[in-house]
Amino acid sequence: MPLPQDIAGTAALSICESLLLALNDRNVLPEKEIVGILKDAAAAHEFAPESEQSEKHAAVADLINGILAGGNSVRRR
Repeated sequence: MPLPQDIAGTAALSICESLLLALNDRNVLPEKEIVGILKDAAAAHEFAPESEQSEKHAAVADLINGILAGGNSVRRR
């Protein structure tokens, strides 16, 4: 499912990624915690109950897992 061109969603994602990076840079949250937050967020969508939104949940989980795989929200050292 292609991602919709949702400006508000894209802005929210960018802001959240920046916040996670800042929290790690300032030693507020360690990388392990940030990765845990992202894994929890993905799991919430991966294990969402079957509904008419199932395709959307799967796409959201795939996006979050892609962020995890790419390391976008954590400056891995």
